[in-house]
Amino acid sequence: MGTHVVNTATIQCSFGGPPIPLTVIPATTLVCNMPAATIMDYKVGANIATFGMCNSPTNPATKRPPPVLFTPAPCSPAVAAPWAPGSPTVLIGNIPALNETSKCACTVGAGVISVVMAGQMSVQIP
Repeated sequence: MGTHVVNTATIQCSFGGPPIPLTVIPATTLVCNMPAATIMDYKVGANIATFGMCNSPTNPATKRPPPVLFTPAPCSPAVAAPWAPGSPTVLIGNIPALNETSKCACTVGAGVISVVMAGQMSVQIP
């Protein structure tokens, strides 16, 4: 069982700076009086903000000519697919609910975005 993710949950990129809040666009479904997240809450700008600096050596913006080879660059997340896997049995508007074990990928630097804290601790979902 995982914890149901809600608005202001904390997320982090494996190559980014400090954790940031997930923004869930207000919805009709609430969990602990907070908008409940779904796997479709993955849009950069609307749901996911910048993680500060990107530390991925595969990000083209971080590559430098020898002898340095790598320098952190401002994070510009690019997420092309929803969170996965989501809850297999809990649906919100026919969309799987987001649980704390779900992840999504940044296509810029091959980072993995994960949930650090779900935003509430009471409601468990598969």
